[in-house]
Amino acid sequence: MKKLLLIMNPAAGTKKANPHLPEILSVFARAGYVCLSCMTQKRGDGTELAAKYAGWADLIVCIGGDGTFNEVISGVVRVGSKTPIGYIPAGSTNDFASSLGLPKNVIEAAQYIAAGHPQPYDVGRFRDRYFTYVASFGAFTKTSYATSQSVKNALGHLAYVLGGIKEIASLHRYHVAVTLDSGVREEGDYIFGAVSNSTSVGGILTLDPKIVDMDDGQFELLLVKYPGSMGELAEVIRALTTQKYDSPSLVFRSASRLAVTADPGMDWTLDGEFAKGSAEIEIENLHSAVNIIVNKQ
Repeated sequence: MKKLLLIMNPAAGTKKANPHLPEILSVFARAGYVCLSCMTQKRGDGTELAAKYAGWADLIVCIGGDGTFNEVISGVVRVGSKTPIGYIPAGSTNDFASSLGLPKNVIEAAQYIAAGHPQPYDVGRFRDRYFTYVASFGAFTKTSYATSQSVKNALGHLAYVLGGIKEIASLHRYHVAVTLDSGVREEGDYIFGAVSNSTSVGGILTLDPKIVDMDDGQFELLLVKYPGSMGELAEVIRALTTQKYDSPSLVFRSASRLAVTADPGMDWTLDGEFAKGSAEIEIENLHSAVNIIVNKQ
């Protein structure tokens, strides 16, 4: 029989997947899998479990939010495994799941995995850590990990939006220089920056699916310039809401490797989880580093 490792975060989101675990396991049993189920208890457990059992399993299934999925991906990449990974989104925002077009219903997501096939996807390396869809700084960023779980559960994306608006109102500027592998260098004052491989960032910003290929070896770099006037602030909002990437208020580039120079006190988030800042940071695209289950259609 085929072997399946199921890693579940029982505290993810509104815990919507918890009552359905027996039915989820039945879906995979009917698909011919013998299942080993593991519950995470603390941060980092997903990484350790994935790294330990990736060589044993024919398929790894993650149930949780983007943070849990990030941990599972990190464990698989760390040991160099190509074991396919299925994702049953059960978190508050599930940005990466939205980019993949995964079902929101947990039973349907399990059936989707059972009938699906592995597709290679890029993964980002940020110093000694990994991210699946975004490394970001500035406005909107802190709200990803500072907003309480109870507020996220009650308000969903609205909690992120409200937190982000508060930060934009303060107009905190971050002086950052980014050098791309093409040799292009962007330097200036910004209120937000993201190195992403996704069509959704923090449940707030969206990128046009036509320009995002999640397995092309390239990241999308988005920098939002510091607005010096209310008119420029209005242009920033217009550009973001209408996806006008050629706006003078934005910097939009593609790159497979980036070198970032910034104030070491400027912290980041990786897939919504806190990451300590540094004066010099290398961000690298690991092309086709993981295999994620997608629908055959």
